[in-house]
Amino acid sequence: MTVVIGIDVGGTKTNATVLSEADGFLVDRMIEVPSRVNEGPQAAVAAIVEVVAAALHAAGADGQTVLAVGLDTPGPASAGGVISSRGATNFAQPEWWGFDVRAAVEDALRLPVIYNNDGNAAALYAHQQHFGDDSHHRSSVSAIVGTGLGGGVIEMGAVVHGASGMAGELGHVHIPMHHLLAPGQPIPQCNCGFEADLESVASLSGIQKNLLPFWLTQYPEHPLAALPIDVGAKEVRSYAQRGDEMALKIFEQQAMGIAAMFTIAANFTDPDAYFLGGGVVEAEPHFRDWFLDNVRRHTLLRTEQREVAEFLVVTHLDMAGARGSAMAALNAIRP
Repeated sequence: MTVVIGIDVGGTKTNATVLSEADGFLVDRMIEVPSRVNEGPQAAVAAIVEVVAAALHAAGADGQTVLAVGLDTPGPASAGGVISSRGATNFAQPEWWGFDVRAAVEDALRLPVIYNNDGNAAALYAHQQHFGDDSHHRSSVSAIVGTGLGGGVIEMGAVVHGASGMAGELGHVHIPMHHLLAPGQPIPQCNCGFEADLESVASLSGIQKNLLPFWLTQYPEHPLAALPIDVGAKEVRSYAQRGDEMALKIFEQQAMGIAAMFTIAANFTDPDAYFLGGGVVEAEPHFRDWFLDNVRRHTLLRTEQREVAEFLVVTHLDMAGARGSAMAALNAIRP
């Protein structure tokens, strides 16, 4: 039996999976170790070597032939796996700036490594899992809501990387705000330096930096007003799930922001499917369905598009990056 490995490197954890073309995924749970990215490249690569061994052991594939490795990390990074020369949120130390993480992992594992950013890997997993054998005839756009907003564009089954590898950075697409903001609400600012992009609204950082501070001025007696803003931001979803009026206004704005980006995508790539992932859809079913319905309702599609387009949830999101990376590796070595 021959297999490929998928590796997902995060800010705190690195996880891995094993994929066989004949038998599918051989690991049905998270296999993870501390990512050690804050200790620098050498420690992070050592963690990757460790998690690969653990995944092969868990899959019962220790002695099998590994043909290739799929690797993903948070961006920004080039299509070839070189971290931005300005660093990144999870790669802040100067040793990471301009570091070729793909080549370093390839050298450590002595196997060919195929690189994607984490949003693209999750998007590829969602796409191939849903469309199956028809994947190569379909296209999709995915938005993954987390601390920031990741995403990916899949066209005819393949990740769209772009000339520099920065395609699919959907969180930094500028979106119209005139219909989204309440009277007197300031233009939201993104941590990347942009204003009025999607991440400035649809992300945990967007709640903390922009949405919650404004809405607390409208609801000054709200219980979240008594908490530090970073703590309160993490509690907004639990309030929304209980039907809290202010919290629902915040998530309605997030849904409208994602819908605005999907509307742009509809007129740019006209995809078969729009995928949504992240904490907002890993919540209680009634809230997940409410949020997805708001995204669907506010996405402006032509009649012909609405008749064929699907709005779907990214499943297994904690494993989607590693699984998508493994799929990318398998796709790369198939004849």
